[in-house]
Amino acid sequence: MARLAPRVEYLAGFRCPLGGLAAGRPRLLCRGADILLSPGGELLHVYDREAGLLTAAYRFPAQVWHLQLLAGHRALLVLCAQRGIYCLSLEQAGRTVHRDGRDSESPAPVVAVEPDACVLADATLCAFAVLDHTLAVLGQGPARWRLQLFHCPCPRGAPSLGGQIGEVELPPQAPPGGSPGQPPAPGFLPVLCCVSPPGQSSGGFTLEEPLFGLLFGADASILQSPVILCGLPDGQLCYVVLKALVTSRLTPGDPKALVKILHHLEEPVVFVGALRTEPQAEDTGDMHSDCLVALGHHGRMLAVKARRDAGGGPVPELRDYCLPGPVLCAASGGSCLYQSTPSGLHVLDLARGGSPQEPTLPTPGRGVLPPMLCPASLSVCSLMSLCVPPGTREDGTELLAMSAKGRLLTCHLAPSPSGAAAASTDRKIAGLLARVAATSERASSLRKALDQRSQALARLNEAMSVSCALLSTRAGPPPISCSTTTAWHRLHPRDVLVATCQLENRSSLCLGPGWALCVRLLPPIPSTGPTLTCTVPLGRFGPGGQREVTLPLGPGKDGALDLPVTVSCTLFYSLREAMGGPPGPQDPPGCPPEQDGVCLPLSEHTVDLLQGLRFPGLAEPPAPVPSLLGPAGDPVDAFLGTCRGPGLEPAGPAPLRATFLLPPAASIRVSAELLGGALGDIGAGAPLCCAALQWLLAGNAAADVVRAQALSSVQGVGPDGTDVHLAVREETLSGLNPAGPIQAVDIQVQSPTLGHVCGAHHAILRRVQALVAEQAARGACPPDLDLQRLHQLQADRERLLREVRTLRDRLCTEDGAADGAGTVAQRLLRVYQQLRSPGLPLL
Repeated sequence: MARLAPRVEYLAGFRCPLGGLAAGRPRLLCRGADILLSPGGELLHVYDREAGLLTAAYRFPAQVWHLQLLAGHRALLVLCAQRGIYCLSLEQAGRTVHRDGRDSESPAPVVAVEPDACVLADATLCAFAVLDHTLAVLGQGPARWRLQLFHCPCPRGAPSLGGQIGEVELPPQAPPGGSPGQPPAPGFLPVLCCVSPPGQSSGGFTLEEPLFGLLFGADASILQSPVILCGLPDGQLCYVVLKALVTSRLTPGDPKALVKILHHLEEPVVFVGALRTEPQAEDTGDMHSDCLVALGHHGRMLAVKARRDAGGGPVPELRDYCLPGPVLCAASGGSCLYQSTPSGLHVLDLARGGSPQEPTLPTPGRGVLPPMLCPASLSVCSLMSLCVPPGTREDGTELLAMSAKGRLLTCHLAPSPSGAAAASTDRKIAGLLARVAATSERASSLRKALDQRSQALARLNEAMSVSCALLSTRAGPPPISCSTTTAWHRLHPRDVLVATCQLENRSSLCLGPGWALCVRLLPPIPSTGPTLTCTVPLGRFGPGGQREVTLPLGPGKDGALDLPVTVSCTLFYSLREAMGGPPGPQDPPGCPPEQDGVCLPLSEHTVDLLQGLRFPGLAEPPAPVPSLLGPAGDPVDAFLGTCRGPGLEPAGPAPLRATFLLPPAASIRVSAELLGGALGDIGAGAPLCCAALQWLLAGNAAADVVRAQALSSVQGVGPDGTDVHLAVREETLSGLNPAGPIQAVDIQVQSPTLGHVCGAHHAILRRVQALVAEQAARGACPPDLDLQRLHQLQADRERLLREVRTLRDRLCTEDGAADGAGTVAQRLLRVYQQLRSPGLPLL
């Protein structure tokens, strides 16, 4: 025998699902003269080879994923996608006369499988295997694969499943394309099979005792227990000892000790099988396999075999091979492994050193796996499912196959004679081609690795250049800057304050993939609300490029807007993406984690109440703003009116309330010399009061109108529509400077809501503090002060504070008399007024 000559015979054709059989999962199974097949959709066909026709077709409620016969071949278990496992009695199914009218053109009657045929309803099931009277199912839990054991259903009578006898979770690696709690993507399904020791015939395949003990340990050998072998879509090949899993329900222990990882293929496992690579003596009984093989989707194959060492003891021999890929389907029979790829059907004979075409190839020795495999091509393309029927043929091997176009085929692999010269030439050519292919593949892999490393180094060099340009800037504008502006926009059904971040590249640097602009909105106090983060990938961001990010600040549905809000802009570079890897699934949405990249701060902008004010009256001629110093009313009524919450209006008439209750107010006095020196060109040619108001409203859309109309006082509304008055006036302070009076600017804010007064007062103080720090850095000297006068002011305020504490204690211990409480409250208000006015000026 020098080569295999395949002879292909066409048996029948079937309808293909949408997208062809490559998008489905065709399954083949032999039951005597009948062939049970599913073309990848909801239909299961029964084809009689002897009669040459279809005898029946069954319609299941979902796509058929897996088929397996029960013991005795009287019933069939079918796994349907996201439905569960159905039991179909093959003896009684032919008696059913119900016909599905949707396939009236089918030559065979189409029988709809009833819902009560479902013996295990579970949408997470992905694979199952039958082991004598035990059913093993593999499902995907929220975070891990879950293996469960049940008693097999009885094929006679009403189909039902026995109780659960075992359960364990596999290592927590999720399959590619799947989400927790859902079945994996249609690309790959896990592989589940049973491996038995000699003397056990529980289904699956049987391994020789030395190899079985080396692979699965002493526990499986002593218990003489079958082993459930799981090949997962993430590449893991793990196993569970069946009897140990059943016993664990009676004596619970560590679940992790039940699952052992045998190997990791680093690609989806698509086939697990066993081969016989050495001849066996006739008096040893049944032929058992002596080599375990696992095949990955991209062609990586693992072969494990037991050999004898120098002392005669068994030692494992494990080899990794690289076969043609991607693998569409595979099957094993005898010593041969058959695999189908888009380019053709390949056969691999481990008993002949990997090539079934050359029995004269030199072998490395008895019991040793060959260092290199040379699979032979059979010139049969696009096979989506393979099956090796049981039994042997004298004239060669027979394969059942389903093609991509839905055709059922048989492939007879019969040996054909050839001359010794042709055999030698073919052997040499095959060896040379194998070496060329291996060298080419290695060179291609090295070239790809070098290209990826070069691209990663180029991206890291770019990131280093941008980082140095941003961090080394001491004076002048930064090469890459981000500015923030705020404005009110009409978003139905309400107005919303919007912050716009403008990113601009003024340098000659070009930012490539991996760069992103990260904008964070920080609340005034971290505990008051969540931090909102927005990340925008920049893509190609070259010189002169601009990007805008717009974020709404509020108010929310309740009409509230918490100010101040800090808008932080950061340039982020993902090191994971620079190295060519995808974003991790553990990354939180919205912002990349700092530990996976480089964060370069660009700017921080604080949006306070002064920037959130609106001035609807500035569009018309400015109306006179009411004076902040209104008529003095009763102090007690003013205090009670200030502390009264919304909805608790006084019982008196509205005109009297409007006349005698003053809204809360606050003022800040700043030295005119300090303020004038800091304003610079802001108020050139304008009075100091007008320039100061323009400086306060910088960043507000109304600043230009204030400058054009030379206003010193304005009336606006807050985010919730409450009035807010701002007024700036000049005044003279005496008694502080021995040389004479000091000119100052009094900034006053007034609003019916105490919260708006506090917010505006805080915004003004923040600007004044920055002004004082800037002038101090420039070396400005304050004027000479009368220290005795300052000491006197300090002593007066300390005395007033002691009186405030005493009056507050009296209010807490007052017996409830109206006259006494009113008198204490009046005195307390007067003391508060003395503390607040006149306030100490900022010099």
